[in-house]
Amino acid sequence: MTAKLLDGKSLARTIRLELRDEIVEYIENNGEVPTLAAVLVGDDPASEVYVRNKVKACDEVGIHSRMFRLPADASQDDLLSLVAKLNRAKDEPAHGILVQLPLPKQIDSTRILHAISPLKDVDGFHPENVGRLVQGAPRFIPCTPYGIQQLLIRNGIETAGRHVVVVGRSETVGKPMALLLMQRGAGADATVTVCHSRTRDLASITRQADILIVAIGQPQFIKADMVKPGAVVIDVGIHRTEGGLVGDVDFPAVSQVASQITPVPGGVGPLTVAMLLVNTLAAARTQQ
Repeated sequence: MTAKLLDGKSLARTIRLELRDEIVEYIENNGEVPTLAAVLVGDDPASEVYVRNKVKACDEVGIHSRMFRLPADASQDDLLSLVAKLNRAKDEPAHGILVQLPLPKQIDSTRILHAISPLKDVDGFHPENVGRLVQGAPRFIPCTPYGIQQLLIRNGIETAGRHVVVVGRSETVGKPMALLLMQRGAGADATVTVCHSRTRDLASITRQADILIVAIGQPQFIKADMVKPGAVVIDVGIHRTEGGLVGDVDFPAVSQVASQITPVPGGVGPLTVAMLLVNTLAAARTQQ
């Protein structure tokens, strides 16, 4: 068996095309352009690339992007002051605020993310937005889980009643992914198990998964003998190695066992950016 590739890059392009039409309609009806404020602290090369890709994606769909840079030695108060200014922005709107992570060690990331207005929190990390997700009434869904859910829905992968195993319990992927899948509705209604670094006999649990979502942050951690034959495998990880970019899944081996699998790159990553754009338009609508 050779797994079918789940093409996140192609789906992200489709979502952007859909979004472009919605944004044209929004501008015609409201007389303003949805705007994303992106904040970059320091000069981390990976963060530079991520922000540049997000700004480029904004331009493609008609979202206005505003870039704000602070030096690597900026204080926490400097960043809090900028976030407060963007929260209040009216003459130059900022419908959505994105603070690129990771932040320098002198800055408490949690405090910064909690300072962003929940109405402008397009990453979906503010406690109010997390709470709404728990209650099944989300305002903004964190972008990577949102993208994965769209990948499942639009590829006709049934989740209702299926056993989904999420490997990783991060605040940005693992936890919100599990919450999203256990809700009622399309791309949800699943039986969800969350595994992490303290899980005993991990392989015995991952082998039970009809759908295996891996966001553990270790290159090629999931091997073929950890996957049930015919399972759908979603690889969230991305790592730069001497052999090139790889994910959290041993792709060559697992693709011979799984029925469907995401590649790295070209799987989950492009969808994360696409759903950021979706959330930005939703934020503009919320603030009308």
